[in-house]
Amino acid sequence: MGKLETPKALVFKKAGVTYKIRVGRGFSKEELKEVGLSVKDARKLGLYVDERRSSKHEENIQMLKEWLKKLKR
Repeated sequence: MGKLETPKALVFKKAGVTYKIRVGRGFSKEELKEVGLSVKDARKLGLYVDERRSSKHEENIQMLKEWLKKLKR
């Protein structure tokens, strides 16, 4: 069984009418709280946490939920 890669947080920046998507520094506290993780628990699992970011993106929440399901197998 291979090592499960930690997911990368995505950040969305409005560019006119569309959004530019890039890899962020880490997941926000709100995103972690939504999936039931504390900052301390997330760091123990190897996830990066960006404490400065306050936004909450559904894409990141879904990514974390799927990753946690795979991790619990």
